[in-house]
Amino acid sequence: MAYSKLANLPAEFGLYSSFVGVIIYWFFATSKDITIGPVAVLSTLVGEIVVQVHDKFPEATREEIASSVAVICGGIVTAFGLARLGWIVDFISLPAIASFMTGSAINIAAGQVGTLLGNKRQGFSTRGATYKVIINTLKYLGWSDINAAVGLTALFLLYFVRWGCNTLAKRYPNRQRIFFFANTLRTVFVILLYTLISWLVNRHHRGEKHGQPEPIFSVIKDVPRGFKHMGVPRMDKEIISAYAGHIPVSVIVLLIEHIAISKSFGRINGYTIDPSQELIAIGITNLLGPFFGAYPATGSFSRTAIKSKAGVRTPFAGVITGIVILLAIYALPAVFFYISNAALAAVIIHAVGDLILPPAQLYGFWRVSPLDAIIFFGGVIIIVFSTIEIGIYCTVIVSAAVLLWRIAKAHGEFLGRIRVQTVDGREARNIWLPLQHEDGSNPAVEVPPPAPGILIYRFTESFVYPNANHYTDQVVEEVKRITKKGAPVSGYVGDRPWNDPTPASAEDIANDNRPTLKAVIFDFAGVNHVDVTSTQVLVDVRDQLDRWAAPERVQFHFANLRDPWIKRALVAVGFGKADAIAKQLFSVASAGPYASDVANKGVEQDIEALPSGSAPSKFLLLLSTDRSFHSDLDEAIAAAIKLINQPEEFSPTRSNSDYEEK
Repeated sequence: MAYSKLANLPAEFGLYSSFVGVIIYWFFATSKDITIGPVAVLSTLVGEIVVQVHDKFPEATREEIASSVAVICGGIVTAFGLARLGWIVDFISLPAIASFMTGSAINIAAGQVGTLLGNKRQGFSTRGATYKVIINTLKYLGWSDINAAVGLTALFLLYFVRWGCNTLAKRYPNRQRIFFFANTLRTVFVILLYTLISWLVNRHHRGEKHGQPEPIFSVIKDVPRGFKHMGVPRMDKEIISAYAGHIPVSVIVLLIEHIAISKSFGRINGYTIDPSQELIAIGITNLLGPFFGAYPATGSFSRTAIKSKAGVRTPFAGVITGIVILLAIYALPAVFFYISNAALAAVIIHAVGDLILPPAQLYGFWRVSPLDAIIFFGGVIIIVFSTIEIGIYCTVIVSAAVLLWRIAKAHGEFLGRIRVQTVDGREARNIWLPLQHEDGSNPAVEVPPPAPGILIYRFTESFVYPNANHYTDQVVEEVKRITKKGAPVSGYVGDRPWNDPTPASAEDIANDNRPTLKAVIFDFAGVNHVDVTSTQVLVDVRDQLDRWAAPERVQFHFANLRDPWIKRALVAVGFGKADAIAKQLFSVASAGPYASDVANKGVEQDIEALPSGSAPSKFLLLLSTDRSFHSDLDEAIAAAIKLINQPEEFSPTRSNSDYEEK
């Protein structure tokens, strides 16, 4: 009922939404704990839509506007679920969610202070940006009335009970469960206490409708018994177009609150949810809810936590909750009359206070990623000084931009090999480390570069069009730094490209002590995808490095390929067979005591060419024998060195057609 006030709707609509949420959800649920119902942030967004559209179309009731929002949002979310797009929520980062929740909590709490203090002064408004609401609250603070006594004491009591229960739970761990449920019932206790006080004070002050004076402090007043607002939702095109701009943010809130909560409690209780099925569940709930008078609802963290702690075993627990709400709708409306609005405001402020990101978690953001902490602060500031919608859009867009920037500016690593062993002197092995210790390895350990003229480069992200040029520019720059040009462009200095700073004469090249480029080895362990753009860029780099090392040709080797489609793409653009004709080193694996011995017989077949169902050998090929693809870096550098030492088999002056003929 308190959240329905945030939505600028009568109190009974909160009951309708709570009932429909738990009754419908269990048919489609994959989470046993989640509880669907009114929540603070979504109710605030609906309230803004209701006020804005009602001002523009006074003939439309606020309930009709809220119901149409629920139908539209429910239909969109259901479509996402049927299309199996539950994964789309993963693109909204945790800093974006945290800033949205924190900013919304500040916005909601600031808007409820006026009701908490009973400030009804003409000119006082809780609409507008959060900072304006805070200024108005302070400006009209002197016009508070007796409601402040109710609201402030209720708020103090809520925090006091929570502090007391948490303290006792730590002191008496054996009774922790008892204190947990006592803590969760603090809202019920406070509402019942102040409802009793309200009845004692206002039982002869029920207002003009009942022929009595107005209540001494503000109360909810009449709440109709039963479902008085059932019916077909009104779907007016003009009304829908009036709030169309708010639909995306409303859908985002529906998605992130529900999926985030259900995933969290699934991990806590050891089960996995189906995000797409959850979208169907929440979509159907919001599609059918308006027929019972409900407004948009999504997963509630506090109610879900209570169900989880209570030990529910199946989603059918929601039906039990629905029955209790149904009894309340029919049996308790007379009691609801005396619920204090100031006490409800205290409940809302207390509830949304838990949505504010704790300082310890914010410090954790800063330690893990300072940029994410900045995004969080930026989102909160935008919400405080503008609107919740703008804050959500900005944080989501900035988070996506940061993701793209990290992909586009991914830094590869130039590797060297060192020999290591365990501290007991056993298990000696080779490992490959960045030459500049970018991985945080001990800088006192010297990492020698590969053999002269050989460069090993590791990709740290997928090799795709946003980062293709950035990766290859690093390779070309390093090649020009550590190797010399193979031969002058021509006998004339003027024929050298105007932007080429390399030596132009044969004498200058002969005096350069750096080696010429022999081979480039790419470590594809971190590459999951390549595309047309990246492979074409790689071809261009091959041609550029061949010109640099001319008249010799540069070997290209690829190690640790994760996907056969990556190898297929590289072969399609000319890497592999056309690069060499020599018998390269290749890896075989022991397959048991069988007759044939591939390694001893020197079989030159590619593993891809072996007939299916052939008899197993003592040794089986891992990858290939006639391509530049290797199972690991050790094999790749050994193959490169072998070809360097066999120039008659790897002729740098032959064309591709010469290779094919031989």
